[in-house]
Amino acid sequence: VIIMAPALLILLGATVILRADSLSDKKSLLLPPTNFTIKVTGLSQVLLRWESNPDQEPVNIELGYHVRINAPQEEDYETRNTESKRVTVLHKGFSASVQTVPWNGQPLPPSRWVSAELKAPPGSPGTSIVNLTCTTNTTVNNHTPLRPYQVSLHCSWLAGKDAPEDTQYFLYYRYGSWTEECQEYRRDTLNRNTACWFPKTFISSRGSEALAVHANGSSKHAPIKPFDQLFALHAIDRINPPVNVTAEIEGTCLSIQWEKPVSAFPIHCFEYEVKIYNTRKNYFQTEKLMTNAFISIIDDISKYSIQVRATVSSMCRQMGFWSEWSQPIYVGSDDQKPSTEWFLIVLMAAICFILLIFSFICKTGHLWTRLFPPVPAPKSSIQDFFVIVSSEKTVSTETEIEVISYVEDPGFETLEDSVF
Repeated sequence: VIIMAPALLILLGATVILRADSLSDKKSLLLPPTNFTIKVTGLSQVLLRWESNPDQEPVNIELGYHVRINAPQEEDYETRNTESKRVTVLHKGFSASVQTVPWNGQPLPPSRWVSAELKAPPGSPGTSIVNLTCTTNTTVNNHTPLRPYQVSLHCSWLAGKDAPEDTQYFLYYRYGSWTEECQEYRRDTLNRNTACWFPKTFISSRGSEALAVHANGSSKHAPIKPFDQLFALHAIDRINPPVNVTAEIEGTCLSIQWEKPVSAFPIHCFEYEVKIYNTRKNYFQTEKLMTNAFISIIDDISKYSIQVRATVSSMCRQMGFWSEWSQPIYVGSDDQKPSTEWFLIVLMAAICFILLIFSFICKTGHLWTRLFPPVPAPKSSIQDFFVIVSSEKTVSTETEIEVISYVEDPGFETLEDSVF
């Protein structure tokens, strides 16, 4: 008995230690959240909500939650809140799961998952709309100074292949907290709505939220299945082309200027493309720019067509599509001189050049006087007379005799001698 006493004490100590470890593991075990629900709060929008487990033993670590979206598209994220709002399509149903996890990265195993689900809305297959496309466009708002720009929305679609002929579709959009139903429809040959126009919306062209579009329908012959689709604004925004495009030519310098498109984005948010078409050479030149002016050296005897387009740069939002080209403007002239006129101009230039060379040679070689000697002047029938005056003075102071002689050139006779 004395020998067995130490062994019994050892076994008793081991039992106490194992029981303490068991209690410690039980306290560190994380319990799953409770009352997990999914509620539709708007078009293509759900609210996930849960509560922390009231039976959770206090632990010396911070707790968080791991949320997993199972359908319609898988997504995982973590949060410390007990609710989460998600924007997603709902016509295929929605399901999610959540579990408790240690928030600060402690090596503690997470709790088990708890799940909730929204069933897909009822409707006959093949009756929902197909090929839904939407575009937005910004225009000037002259009625509300606080909102100088307004955004319009245009959507179009096709009827489902199995939709009855009496099917009528109705379209809605949601942006942020605003939801609107379409009031202006366009119809197909069966009088079914296949397009919608919102001239004014609450959409912000500079916003980053997704645009949710929902379409449902009705028919006397079958339940029409609804349809949801999400659009990123940068992917559907139809940018306006630049305005007030001007161009002028000074010599061989082509100068082009324009103003930014009608848009809520400031001027530094745009990239541009300039397209210059040489109508005489049938040649296109395209340049990308970050400014609203361009200067190019060109052939000044050609006519040019100029167009500009724009897009919002990645500095201000995710890149989207380019705008349409602006209306073409024309500068320069492609009028060509007639061929006969050009021939005469070249011929006269050649003659002038030859005469200039010939004149230079003649001047340097004294050929001009040899080829064209001076012509003597013809003789006159009546010759000029020369008067030779000789004076003689006598010693006498009373008289002076002046002799004037008229002398004729050889070949003529002396007409008269006179003595005074």
